Amino acid sequence: MLGVDTAVIERVEVEDDGEVVGGVLVVHARPRRAVRDRCGVCRRRSGRYDPGRGRRRWRALDAGTAKVFVEAAVPRVRCAEHGVVVAHVPWARHGAGHTLAFDQSVAWLATQCSRTAVTALMRIAWRTVGAIVARVWADIEAAGDRFEGLRRIGIDEISYKRGHRYLTVVVDHDTGRLVWAAPGRDKATLQAFFDLLGEQRCCLITHVSADGAPWIADVVSRRCPDAVQCADAFHVVKWATQALDQVRREAWAAARHSGQTRPRGRERLSTGQARRLRRARYALWKNPDRLTTHQRDTLDWIAKNDPRLHRAYLLKEGLRYVFALKGAAGIDALDRWLSWARRCRIPAFVQLARRISAHRDRIHAALEHDLSNARIESANTKIRLITRIAFGFRSPDSLIALAMLSLGGHKPVLPGRA
Repeated sequence: MLGVDTAVIERVEVEDDGEVVGGVLVVHARPRRAVRDRCGVCRRRSGRYDPGRGRRRWRALDAGTAKVFVEAAVPRVRCAEHGVVVAHVPWARHGAGHTLAFDQSVAWLATQCSRTAVTALMRIAWRTVGAIVARVWADIEAAGDRFEGLRRIGIDEISYKRGHRYLTVVVDHDTGRLVWAAPGRDKATLQAFFDLLGEQRCCLITHVSADGAPWIADVVSRRCPDAVQCADAFHVVKWATQALDQVRREAWAAARHSGQTRPRGRERLSTGQARRLRRARYALWKNPDRLTTHQRDTLDWIAKNDPRLHRAYLLKEGLRYVFALKGAAGIDALDRWLSWARRCRIPAFVQLARRISAHRDRIHAALEHDLSNARIESANTKIRLITRIAFGFRSPDSLIALAMLSLGGHKPVLPGRA
């Protein structure tokens, strides 16, 4: 229960604490001779330096309603590599104030429960949870190789905090695991990932999917020159959706300028056609198979009253159909779509055609290899939830550690379970 299998229990005391129902249980222990006087960092046997700060306590898992602490005298030792450090104890990590079993339980709860549940059950602050999660992930990372077998990856960025704070994330397409994340969204951040990967493993990467960000394409081209770069279908269709919304806003503004408004205080509200155009956004954005009856009526009204906006809607749906076809049929459909978009006389889509032409090779690769950032977008959705849970952590490192524990394929288990 205490995780002190390699220790000698000297005695157990119960201390009265008015703030804790059931009191405080203090287990006095000492390491066995075989694990005594070892460096707390590398665990090599070292000569004793001094008694240290005397007796120390580590928080253990509660016994019912009583808090439990392990107390022991911990001297300092002189390690040939790390100098004078606190001696290793078998029930806790070096520099931690909690036992291994306590850390493992908190890490498991952090990946399964809400913030309130974890802090209330374990009776610790949320920032302490962040520190524990970081320690547990550091041990898991040191025990294995998370980059082993990496061949096809997806790269994207996600906002984790206001003020343009971003994380760059990398996902393994073959397993769906989150393999790496770091604060920042620039070339230097992504270079750090490939530096960790190493030159030999960079050459083993065969496919990379990403949005059209130049900083990603430049780094991938330099570090993985043989990898096939695939444009993400979600982002390409998103470009078309943005172009469509620009056309809708232009039509809405033109309707307002024609006098289809009414005053209300200092504002002027849209009426008539301007009002319907303002409310047509979601009908134009959604996939046809998910439209409600009212949204279908809205599209029918647009087809009759605004042919230009309806043509823009058909262009957006045509591009979405390209990625539904995939393969050679998709490549042929993309060529025909580009021809249509270039001569559609809608500036937003003419500009979109130029943009897609600039990324044509990557889009062809995505259609040919059927690769998209669907897995990484799924990971981003889960990271957004984890970001809300992790609010209050001191640094993004704790957020990244929690994300890696949850999505990295190495979820912690409760102590004593296989």
